[in-house]
Amino acid sequence: MSQFFYVHPDNPQPRLISQAVEFLRKGCVIVYPTDSGYALGCRLEEKAAMERICRIRQLDSNHNFTLVCRDLSELSTYAHVDNAAFRLIKNNTPGNYTFILKATKEVPRRLMSEKRKTIGLRVPSNAIALALLEELGEPLMSTSLMLPGNDFAESDPEEIRDNMGKLVDLILNGGSIGQQPTTVVDLTDASPEVVRVGTGDPQPFY
Repeated sequence: MSQFFYVHPDNPQPRLISQAVEFLRKGCVIVYPTDSGYALGCRLEEKAAMERICRIRQLDSNHNFTLVCRDLSELSTYAHVDNAAFRLIKNNTPGNYTFILKATKEVPRRLMSEKRKTIGLRVPSNAIALALLEELGEPLMSTSLMLPGNDFAESDPEEIRDNMGKLVDLILNGGSIGQQPTTVVDLTDASPEVVRVGTGDPQPFY
């Protein structure tokens, strides 16, 4: 059965965040809150953890995983970003956006879309997610906790524990989160393309 931490949504307890990071460093799969619902996460180099996430979500090789970053300082390490794309991303982060970019060689091939060699990147505004990323000191390999057959990410941590308590190692309960899918913007070509319009965006995309 997974561990279950009650974390304050606005002022995450440092002790619990440190313990969660220890789970990640041991190769575990965690469930954690973001501004668009709950997500599954693990460290980039943990192949076995990523395979567990793929089984939970029933994902194929063309799925775009997302690197969730604490800020834009990590962006150029993992993605090719020109000046125009950087300005656009900076204007819309942190927030409810996922940006699809061409991946660099620093990104393990198993995390990229097989056909396009792309990766999703986002900077969340959720306090728990940001505290977790700050303590970890690196991006999280992440995907929304959207179970097969559902159209939205899971939003109730108590239900997540009931349904997935044996599938993951740790669940961070940051309270119920409204179903607010991110707006997905493809920046791999010269002109940005909005692939999916989310809900609850903090500001108009520009």
